Amino acid sequence: STLFPYTTLFRSMHALMGHVRAAADKYAMIEEGDRIAVGVSGGKDSLYLLYALAMMRRYYPKRYEITALTADPCFSGAETDYSAVEALCREWGVEYRIRRTNLGKVIFEDRREENPCSLCARMRRGALLNAAQALGCGRLALGHHRDDAVETFLMNLTREGRLDCFSPVTVLEDRGITLIRPLCLVSEREIGRAVRGSGLTAVKSRCPDDQS
Repeated sequence: STLFPYTTLFRSMHALMGHVRAAADKYAMIEEGDRIAVGVSGGKDSLYLLYALAMMRRYYPKRYEITALTADPCFSGAETDYSAVEALCREWGVEYRIRRTNLGKVIFEDRREENPCSLCARMRRGALLNAAQALGCGRLALGHHRDDAVETFLMNLTREGRLDCFSPVTVLEDRGITLIRPLCLVSEREIGRAVRGSGLTAVKSRCPDDQS
């Protein structure tokens, strides 16, 4: 079997690749010889991000390597089962690393956060950054899409009265690493439709506040 089968199941995934390639080109997200850590939570956005960057290695003019990286919050003290992600990484020829953390305990037991999502996102990103640096990766790819950008802009405007949003490329000089968001030109609806059409199953979040 081929590494990326051009079957009906994966046709929906291929359909969005032009947007990912356009974002990488427009914002100079990838340089020759880059080693990129791909943040993978197991949700639909990160699964599509992993697929897109794995596939682009075949034809992108600048050669790069990727490592899939998961920071498990270990909600309720239990490790999440990422065997489905491990299987995809084997199929797609991607190295996969899991970092188990105590974020769940810190957020829900120690701090008892009433609105935990923002803190959890920051702490998970910090864990991913630390792991990416330890692996020698100069870039960390995150699965933020176009809807995330719009939501962030509106939240900053309505809550803080400022016109601001995250950038497609963010250089963290103090860390010596660059954040990239290759899905910034793709909508959440398009990603959801593509992943469902492929037959891929997202990893169910164990977060106590997850209502999905």
